[in-house]
Amino acid sequence: MTRTALVTGSAGFIGYHLCARLLAEGFEVTGFDGMTDYYDPALKRRRHEMLAENPAFRPVEAMLEEPGRLRALMAEVRPQVVVHLAAQAGVRYSIEAPQSYVTANLQGTFELLEAARAHPPAHMLMASTSSVYGANTEMPYRETDKADAQMSFYAATKKANEAMAHSYAHLYGLPVTMFRFFTVYGPWGRPDMALFKFTRAILEGQPIDIYNHGEMMRDFTYVDDLVEGIHRLIGAIPGAGAPVAGDSLSPVAPWRVVNIGNGAPVKLLDFVAAVEAALGQPAQRNYLPMQPGDVPATWASTDLLEGLVGALPKTDIREGVQKFVDWYRGFYAV
Repeated sequence: MTRTALVTGSAGFIGYHLCARLLAEGFEVTGFDGMTDYYDPALKRRRHEMLAENPAFRPVEAMLEEPGRLRALMAEVRPQVVVHLAAQAGVRYSIEAPQSYVTANLQGTFELLEAARAHPPAHMLMASTSSVYGANTEMPYRETDKADAQMSFYAATKKANEAMAHSYAHLYGLPVTMFRFFTVYGPWGRPDMALFKFTRAILEGQPIDIYNHGEMMRDFTYVDDLVEGIHRLIGAIPGAGAPVAGDSLSPVAPWRVVNIGNGAPVKLLDFVAAVEAALGQPAQRNYLPMQPGDVPATWASTDLLEGLVGALPKTDIREGVQKFVDWYRGFYAV
């Protein structure tokens, strides 16, 4: 029997890689994306074009928040698995344009939950973010930690998504896994993220902005490792098996939250050094204070993830950065 999946945000960075993986596994995939102009839509369209070379991929271009659009699509497709990656991303942009986060992240996710209520998949997996841990200082972050002090509106909307999904899981028995991503990077990455910005600036002879004077750490997670985690979690349906050690499984609903990270934070300046090494040239460094809404460090505990699906690959930062730089040079012919 052919397995079917609906992936929102399929033309996005993570969505593209996940769709490619699902197609390789024999899924029929419906990819849903609004092609918004938060960053260059040409990059998104190119990702969809490559996915559409596989006849098992069906692209749908529409907005999440359009009333009834997702419900009609799910009535038609009846996917067994739904992976919700579409969102308005970015901590810093949420200070400039908060309304777009209300529309995409709150209204859009509501439309998807309503669609899933009407046409329940076997498992619904939804992207959250490590940013929900906010002001927490005890690390590594564990899924059972309180996360009630978000420091950006983006993080607040993602925490709201977790709560919204929990209520639907409780009320309608909808199995939901939320995953909190930690600083994902790799080929086909987003132009608003640090690796893309650093690579472009260094190649163009421009300075790079280094916030908090470089006193930052991130749990950089290579995109293929993250996709492997999502892929394995498809079969780890909340409530379908016994809880594992440190489980975040809800006591009243088939709902859990799972970190997906590398489990080993890297100093920002070591990350910059990896980019310089991959490019073979030094960066002009512009040291700046911390930006509003940002946090100095992230670090994921991956114990729950590995308890659910086993040990996962963990790509070394230098190898992952080199793969991105190789892609960037090839795609932009530089």
